[in-house]
Amino acid sequence: MRVAAASKTGIKARLEPLSVWKRIRKCWQLYVLLVLPLLYIFLFKYYPMYGAQIAFKDYSAFKGINGSEWVGFKHFIRFFNSYEFGKLMSNTLIISFYSLIAGIPFPIILALSLNYVKNQAFKKSVQMITYAPHFISIVVMVGIILELLDPRNGLVNMILRSFGMEAINFIAKPEYFSSIYVWSGLWQNVGFSCIIYLAALAGVDPSLHEAAVMDGASKFKRMLHIDLPSILPVMIILLILNTGHVLDLGFEKVLLMQNALNARTSEVIDTYVYKVGLASQAMNYSYSTAINLFKSVIGLVLLITVNQIAKKSKQESLW
Repeated sequence: MRVAAASKTGIKARLEPLSVWKRIRKCWQLYVLLVLPLLYIFLFKYYPMYGAQIAFKDYSAFKGINGSEWVGFKHFIRFFNSYEFGKLMSNTLIISFYSLIAGIPFPIILALSLNYVKNQAFKKSVQMITYAPHFISIVVMVGIILELLDPRNGLVNMILRSFGMEAINFIAKPEYFSSIYVWSGLWQNVGFSCIIYLAALAGVDPSLHEAAVMDGASKFKRMLHIDLPSILPVMIILLILNTGHVLDLGFEKVLLMQNALNARTSEVIDTYVYKVGLASQAMNYSYSTAINLFKSVIGLVLLITVNQIAKKSKQESLW
């Protein structure tokens, strides 16, 4: 009886959930690994939110954040009423949606193609060649673009002249700027984006392909009816995440490609913020912070909207 009671007590003790501190002491190594990521998120993601209030103040470095005068939505209204607002929004949205649309099919096509390659050496070589440009710095990448499109000695214009056509100064043409930006970015990142879809394709049940082959399905039909539905959740998640960053182009590449001749189509929100917030002598920190806060709110609204659309359509969603 005592043995039975002791065994029941031991089983009950094992079934009872451990307290939080006991779980931490038991798996303390895993929690130690979490310290640095959590510290990074707190210091560089959450703590800077405290400074976002300067968007509603006339910030002065001498007075500090708390001592600066509260002005409400003054800087937001200034941005909405500025002469540059329409052009900045238009240029940013055109380049963002152009990048979003062009960036969806090519990584998928590349991943589907590599998934059916039997020669492993060739497959690994193509993967290495396609994702290597992702690790090239933006400064070097823009230098390569400018060299290729140089009107005198650039490879592109040399090819055009060999066919009897006139050389084109692509960087000086405003109408070419968005295409140069998008397709050079696609070339740089298509291989790296392909890795996500290859990982998703690796999880497809091989028995589905075996059954399709037995039924006489071609590779194209297998891609269409097996592979694409299998990676559709990943595609939707990436689309939702990218939609949330539709106004975040970054200023580095645009600024390096920008000149006085193409400024009409190359001036975007990020380059404008850099110029008025950091590059100008006025140092309009409050104004630039207000613009960035506006971008963040729009990104959050788009993220929630697209996620809800995906959820109502019975598709994969973030939450």
